[in-house]
Amino acid sequence: MPRLHAFLLSCFALAATHAAVAASPPPERLQTGNRVTENVPEIPAELLQRLNRYQNTRGASVAGWTREGCLLIGTRFAETTQAHRVCEPLGMREQLTFEPERIGIGDTAPAGSGLDGFVYSKDIGGDEFWQLFWYDLATRESTLLTDGKRSRNQGPLFSHDGAQLAWSSTARNGTDTDVWVMDFASRQARPVVTEGGNWSAADFSPDGRRMLVTRYVSINESYPGEVDLASGEVRMFPVDGGKAGFGDFRYAPDGEGVFYVSDEPIDGEPQEFRTLRYHAPGSGAPKIVSGHIPWDVSGFEVSDDGRHLVYATNEDGIARLHLLRLPALTPVALPELPVGVFGGASFSPDGRRLALTLNTATSPSDVYVIDLAGGGLARWTRSEVGGLDSDAFVAPTLVRYPTFDAVDGRPRTIPAFYYTPKTPATGGKYPVVVSIHGGPEGQALPTFNPTFQFLANELGVAVLVPNVRGSSGYGKTYLQLDNGMQREDSVKDIGALLDWIAQQPELDSERVGVYGGSYGGYMVLASMMHYSDRIRAGINIVGISHFGTFLKNTEDYRRDLRRAEYGDERDPEMAAHFERISPLSNAERIAAPLFVAQGRNDPRVPYTEAEQIVEAVRNNGQPVWFLMFDDEGHGFAKKSNSDYFGAAAMLFWQRFLLDSGTGAAD
Repeated sequence: MPRLHAFLLSCFALAATHAAVAASPPPERLQTGNRVTENVPEIPAELLQRLNRYQNTRGASVAGWTREGCLLIGTRFAETTQAHRVCEPLGMREQLTFEPERIGIGDTAPAGSGLDGFVYSKDIGGDEFWQLFWYDLATRESTLLTDGKRSRNQGPLFSHDGAQLAWSSTARNGTDTDVWVMDFASRQARPVVTEGGNWSAADFSPDGRRMLVTRYVSINESYPGEVDLASGEVRMFPVDGGKAGFGDFRYAPDGEGVFYVSDEPIDGEPQEFRTLRYHAPGSGAPKIVSGHIPWDVSGFEVSDDGRHLVYATNEDGIARLHLLRLPALTPVALPELPVGVFGGASFSPDGRRLALTLNTATSPSDVYVIDLAGGGLARWTRSEVGGLDSDAFVAPTLVRYPTFDAVDGRPRTIPAFYYTPKTPATGGKYPVVVSIHGGPEGQALPTFNPTFQFLANELGVAVLVPNVRGSSGYGKTYLQLDNGMQREDSVKDIGALLDWIAQQPELDSERVGVYGGSYGGYMVLASMMHYSDRIRAGINIVGISHFGTFLKNTEDYRRDLRRAEYGDERDPEMAAHFERISPLSNAERIAAPLFVAQGRNDPRVPYTEAEQIVEAVRNNGQPVWFLMFDDEGHGFAKKSNSDYFGAAAMLFWQRFLLDSGTGAAD
C-alpha cells in the first residue's frame, strides 16, 4: 500500500505540473524548411564567418579493405558521411556512395569469396530504422538486402567464404532483436535466433556451420553462446559468477577455441576491468591474455590468415595498441603511434598490414597503415582542418577533482579533461563551459572537437569535460555508482565540479555554462535544477526531461535495455523516484537561460521530451530557445543542420554566458 500511495501521489503531481504549464501561451514558432525555432535570433554574419573554418573540419575512418588492397573509408565531402575508396598513402579519395542520408559501412566481402563490394546501412531522417544494402564495386550499384520496412537492421557480418551474411534485426515483431542469416547467392534470409531479447552475431566458424552470438541485457550483463546453423540449436556458454559484461567475441583460427573480452571473476576474485581471454574446449580455466594491464580492453581483431591478433586498451582515456603473434600470443613490437584514440582496426586480406583510425585532441580522425613485417607507419588520409593552423589547437590536460563521497576513507575523485585557452583571459578569468557526455555509460575521450576549439580559441572559454560516476572506462564499481536510486549522485559530481571551478584562480565561477546531449542533456537539466544559482546558462541536446515519459515513449526495442540502467517505471516506488528527480517535475527550479535542441525523428529520446520541458520552463522569467529539425534523429547528421545548430549555440553562449547583461533583449 505505501508504494501504491507514492505512485498515486506522483501521478497527481505530474498532472498538476502539466496543468500549471498548460496556461502559458507558447511563443511564435517559426518553420523554415526543415527547421523549427522558437526565440532563436538571426545568426549574425560575423559569427558565421568566424565559425566557417571550424565547421569545415572533417575526419576519415577506416571501414575495411577491398580485395585489390584498397581501403574503404567513411568521410564527408558534402552534407553527409559516405563511402570512399583510397588505394595508396595520401591517395585520391574516390567517393562511392551518394546517398542523401548518412551511411554506415558494415562488413566488406572476404577475399577469395568471388564477391567485390561491401554492405552498408542507411536510415531515413535519423529514425535509426536502418536498412542494409549491398554495394557492388564492379557495377557501382546498390541493392536492398533487408525488408525495407520499419525494422532496425544492424551489425552485418559475412562468413569467411562470403556465402552467408548475418545481422541483427527487429523485423520479426518490432521489439526483440533476432539474429538473421542470408544465403548471399540466393538472397534468401531466415531468423536463426528468436529467443527474445537483444541478440547479435559475433563470428562465423571457419567452416560456416556455427556462429558465436551474444544476448545483451546491459553494459554489466551479457550472455555468450553458439548457434548450430543447420539445426538452429543455441548452446549458451557458462558465465563465471552468474553475471558479467562481455565485449568482442571471436573464434580462434582453429575454429575450436575462442577469444573474448569479459569482466568475469578470475580464480573466484571479482574483476573491475574487462580483460582479453582465450579459452579452448577441455583446457580448464581460460587464459588471461591482458591480465598485466589494469584497464579495460576496448576491442580486438584477428587477422584472416590467423597469424596475428591486435587489441586496444583504454588507459585513463588514452588508447594503447598491442599486437600478438598467434598461436603463441607472443608480443610484436609496433611503431610509435601518436597519443590519441584508436578505432576501426582492420587487417589486410593477406595479413601483412594493419589499418586503423587515429584521432587526437588536436587533429581529426585519419587512417594510418602499419606494415607488420617492417614496422613502418604510413598515413593514408590527411583530413582537412578548414584552413586553420593546427598548432594553435588546444590539447586538454587530465585533472581529477574531489567529490562528495569517499573511497576507503579518502575523497573520491572524478576525472575531467580540461581545455584552457592559450590567450590570456579578458578580465583575468576564463568563463567555463562544462560538457557532459551521454550514455550514461559513455566516456568522454580527448578527441578532436571543433566546438571546443572554437570556444577556447575564438571566445576565450575554458572547457571542462568530466567523466562523472556511471562512466565506463574506470572499472565496474564506478560504472554502477549511478544506477537506479543513485541517479542524482552523478548530478552531485557536477556540483563538486562547480566547487572546484570556484577554487581555480584562472576560472570565473560566476560565468559557468553546461552543455550535453542525450543522457548528457538530462544532466544539463538536472544540474540547472539543482544549481541554477551557480550556472549561468545551459544547452540541452536531445535530452531526457522525465524518465517516466521517456521510458513510455522510447521505441519498443529499447525499453527493456534502458530499464536495466534507469529502473523500471512500472514499479510504483521507482515511478515515484522518477517523479522526484526528473527536471520536468521540478521545472520551476530551472532559473537560468535554456536552449533545447532536438531531432523530430529521434527514436531514443522522443521529441516530446524536448517539447514538454520547453513548455514547462517558459514561466520562469528566463529566455528559452527551442530548435528542432524535421529530418534528424538522435543528433544532427546533416552538415547544414549541424552548422546551424553550432552557430545558434555559439550565439547563445555569447548572449548569456559572455555578456554582462541578461540577454533579455531577445
